[in-house]
Amino acid sequence: MSENIGKIIEDAINKALKDRGEVNILIAGKTGVGKSTLINAVFQGNFATTGQGKPVTQKTREIKKDGIPLKLYDTRGLELKEYNRTFKELEEFIKTKNDDSNAMNHIHMAWICIDESSRRVEDAEIELCELLSNYMPVIGVITKASSDEGFRDEVQVLLRRAKNVVRVNSIPKKLDDGYVIKPSGLNELVELAMEIVPEGQKNAFAAAQRVSIKQKRNKSHAIVAGSALTAAGAGGIPIPFSDAAALVPIQVGMLAGITAVFGFELKKAFLSTLVSSTITGAGATIIGKTIVSNLLKMFPGVGSVVGGAIAASTASALTIAFGEAYIATLSYLLKDKDISEISEADILAEFKTRHSKKK
Repeated sequence: MSENIGKIIEDAINKALKDRGEVNILIAGKTGVGKSTLINAVFQGNFATTGQGKPVTQKTREIKKDGIPLKLYDTRGLELKEYNRTFKELEEFIKTKNDDSNAMNHIHMAWICIDESSRRVEDAEIELCELLSNYMPVIGVITKASSDEGFRDEVQVLLRRAKNVVRVNSIPKKLDDGYVIKPSGLNELVELAMEIVPEGQKNAFAAAQRVSIKQKRNKSHAIVAGSALTAAGAGGIPIPFSDAAALVPIQVGMLAGITAVFGFELKKAFLSTLVSSTITGAGATIIGKTIVSNLLKMFPGVGSVVGGAIAASTASALTIAFGEAYIATLSYLLKDKDISEISEADILAEFKTRHSKKK
């Protein structure tokens, strides 16, 4: 096992990144509507400011940042009189993307941003919603929200094919009288986006967004459940001493998957240190707890069946405890910090503390 651990870790990283995939979102709105502020409030890494941008149509830019499983398509030109020409070019671009045989290259949803202070919905915004809804789910996002006065209801009527309309204030806003309007609506926007994004892109969206730890936890719990089921199958193999070794790649893969879904960078050096400081110790614990069942497997008849059943339940329980301790670690660290403020040493120290309590 020690000779193969490097390959196990490398395979686990590749699979975790492949399973996480990538999500592509089109964001449209007039100049000054607050798209960049919204993007940086929702997604990791000061995305709109430091991401790499390139034009894909005359009025649309693709923004990408290394390490974040997200591509944004920022569409402009809604204020122009010849916006129909812009729409035609945009539609051709969307058709090309969504006709790709690889669903990872499709545009998976669109956000149409409207400034609440404008108190009006332009014809271009209505027509754009109709156009985009033919190809993907659309969310109406009312930006710079401070006083609704029925505007959201009006937007919902006019953007009739939008899945919903969410009022958002991305950053604190100080009014003339000194009152500060706090950020709001971001969690509701993320929750709605998670509902409508295709299943294959949910992990990527959970990782890319910075608003909801709950969404990261939910997708990570699913990874733990799947790993526990696989571990139970490995534990039930009636071959003496085989199940302990079989659990190692399962648990390494689980760690890699959770790390990816939480949005942390997956480095081989970090995962190697994490594995050597936790699974190595856990491996000894697993072997100790499975010796009895493996010995039972060596006896003919009932011993093999009973031993397999004990090993399966033990393997599943240990894997669940291990995975949930890691989820709790990352959730705790993200509670009061941005992902960029958390070091690998922070994760290792906190996880070792929590995992030792689970033994």
